[in-house]
Amino acid sequence: MSQTTPTLLYIDDDDALARLVERGLTRRGYKVILAASGEEGLARIRQGKVDGDIDVVALDQYMPGLDGLETLEQIMAIPDAPPVVFVTASQDSSIAVTALKAGAADYLVKDVKGDFIPLLHVASDGALRQAELKKAREEAEAEIHASRDRYAALAAEREMLLREVNHRVGNSLQIIASLLHLQANSAAQEEVKAALTNAMGRVAAVAQVHRRLYTSQDLKSVVLNQYLDSLLEDLRRSAEGNRMSRLTLKAEPIEIDPDRAVAVGIIVNELVMNAVKYAYPDGAGPIHVELTSQGEDLVLSIADDGVGDNAKADPRSTGMGQRIVAAMASKLDASVERDPNHTGTKILLKFRRVPTPPITTSNAAAS
Repeated sequence: MSQTTPTLLYIDDDDALARLVERGLTRRGYKVILAASGEEGLARIRQGKVDGDIDVVALDQYMPGLDGLETLEQIMAIPDAPPVVFVTASQDSSIAVTALKAGAADYLVKDVKGDFIPLLHVASDGALRQAELKKAREEAEAEIHASRDRYAALAAEREMLLREVNHRVGNSLQIIASLLHLQANSAAQEEVKAALTNAMGRVAAVAQVHRRLYTSQDLKSVVLNQYLDSLLEDLRRSAEGNRMSRLTLKAEPIEIDPDRAVAVGIIVNELVMNAVKYAYPDGAGPIHVELTSQGEDLVLSIADDGVGDNAKADPRSTGMGQRIVAAMASKLDASVERDPNHTGTKILLKFRRVPTPPITTSNAAAS
């Protein structure tokens, strides 16, 4: 209850009965305030909203002026109105139903001798408990809504920060790739030029992922067909002459997490650049990149129609590209195979759409 001694406002035009109620409830621990009409009771409730001294209302039905139901309707319109116990001498059950529908916490039938006072005491206690539970529930709901709002605000702020981070990282990586491109163009030695060009492609592959994350609605995934299309366009622009003019892409709109997208992009960059260097010694030729889904698995292929096994070994090769592909394939937990039936070179990588969760100690013990 809101106070040590709860206050009940008893609204009834029967002065003698009102005095019986006042004495009876006072003995039972209540402070009782009397009002002789609906208008007087409403005024006292509104004053009590300021003073904070009305905890529960007992309201008679038959009174001059506003009757009980009319008074109840106006009480319910007052914000944070105290609970109301509807009291009447009528045996008409329709009044009880109407009062309860209008918002009364309880209903009881009175008598002229005051025998109903113990019932009024019980009903008033119950109404106060209901009011306290309702208030506690509303406060809890308000706190839940406030917590959700705070969480939503924090999530929005976190998303904004992540976008800003991806934007800055992407810009920084793009600057690095541009510097490598400039350095490669000014390099006199072909070995240095090739090494810088390769490094530029690797940096650009990572930069494209961050660019995708910055412009995407979803910061947790990358759509691979869009990413690979942008990546291959970067490779076309960075290629010497027109050797990349026949580079094609066929990819399904598959979403994976950013870390795995980086690995896919670097593998594509390495294998495409390898095909550019060695597949067509006499000029340009088609290079096909394809990404398809097979159930829970993804299959990535990079193929050319070039010299295949007849390619001459480059004495300047350091094997760095192969090591990078192997490392990224390991990151994807992918199998790497060469298609022996393909004319030219076709490399197939197969990996899970969603990474397989690591085996924990408890799982290992259970198995």
